[in-house]
Amino acid sequence: MSFNPSYYQPAPRREEPAPRRAQVCIYGANAAGVMAAVQARRCGMTVVVLNPSGTIGGLTTAGLGWTDLGNRDAVGGLAREFYQRLGAHYGREEAWTFEPHVARRVLEEFLDEAGVPVESGQYLESVRCEPDDRGCPRIKELTTTSGLCVRADYYIDCSYEGDLMAAAKVSFTVGRESRSQYNEPYNGQQIHAGHQFPAAVDPYVRPGDPASGLLPGIDADPGFIPGAADRRIQAYNFRVCMTNRAELRRPFPRPENFRRDNYELLARALAAGWSEVFQKFDRITADKTDTNNHGPVSTDYIGQNWAWPEGDYRTREKIFQAHVDYQQGYHWFMCHDAAVPEHYRRAYAEWGLPADEFPQSGHWPHQLYIREARRMVAGTVMTSAHCLSREFVDDPVGLGA
Repeated sequence: MSFNPSYYQPAPRREEPAPRRAQVCIYGANAAGVMAAVQARRCGMTVVVLNPSGTIGGLTTAGLGWTDLGNRDAVGGLAREFYQRLGAHYGREEAWTFEPHVARRVLEEFLDEAGVPVESGQYLESVRCEPDDRGCPRIKELTTTSGLCVRADYYIDCSYEGDLMAAAKVSFTVGRESRSQYNEPYNGQQIHAGHQFPAAVDPYVRPGDPASGLLPGIDADPGFIPGAADRRIQAYNFRVCMTNRAELRRPFPRPENFRRDNYELLARALAAGWSEVFQKFDRITADKTDTNNHGPVSTDYIGQNWAWPEGDYRTREKIFQAHVDYQQGYHWFMCHDAAVPEHYRRAYAEWGLPADEFPQSGHWPHQLYIREARRMVAGTVMTSAHCLSREFVDDPVGLGA
């Protein structure tokens, strides 16, 4: 029997005798939240970690095991220690690709060694702010949907959505800015050459008949203006860990809400000659992948996540389950539908979900790939000018490669 994961699984309501007290309160136990907690404890601070999910690690333990890496020398601190511990598991100095369950074990070791407990199922309900000596509002108290209340000196928002940030009335934006706002030639609405159909594909339900309507996945978008701002965000998917090892492989499930029309565009792309089906089956071990979106119609559920960043928890749960249905249906379609060329069907069916990953959710990842959501707007906003070394800041707090 297959059990789908869920985004919204709140802890039961309870009555706490008094607020929890700590020097640092961290909201979210993804990899960033875990490392923030461990570093705070190593500095001798008391820590409370509130995790909306029932699982720690976020994407790092949910299938994103292929590290996008430029200059390895740019990676230091606890992050480097994480990769070194992974390496010890695999019998080498460092491991930059890894299995989800191994990453989870390593992060749990970090937490156990630091003595950091994690409260699971804790979704933010409200915050109470008071002005500091400069008149700036500071969070003084946080309450979750379970009734847990925390008072801390410092709060760190490690959610993918910026929920704590928004609750504290920090300024933010969602979607694409225009090219002109920050003088960024790559911002705003645009069409790129990549991830496109290999040839013209009919967009109508009945080919050649506009009156039949557009296929699912197509937006008429009469307001397209190159370089203009909009509220769209990059599509989400699940970074699915797959295996082609026969004794470990479990077949892709056919979701109960399977809709064949969701994949008609995919069928037409294949008929038009799209051939990069296996382009992003990135190997993390000899027999497992971190599989990502690639091509005109793939694992991204394009356009179906726009309400996520500012949606309430139940709205997000609906979006989450729609993404589970779509992506499970995508993999099932590739293995079974007659519109898929036979050689692709046979090759795809050699892959499946690994039995030793995510047993609590039918071997499907627990975390949706929230590529972007709210973005803070502060005194300095990072733009393409910084990424291209045309502008610099003199007080950096991080380095990436």
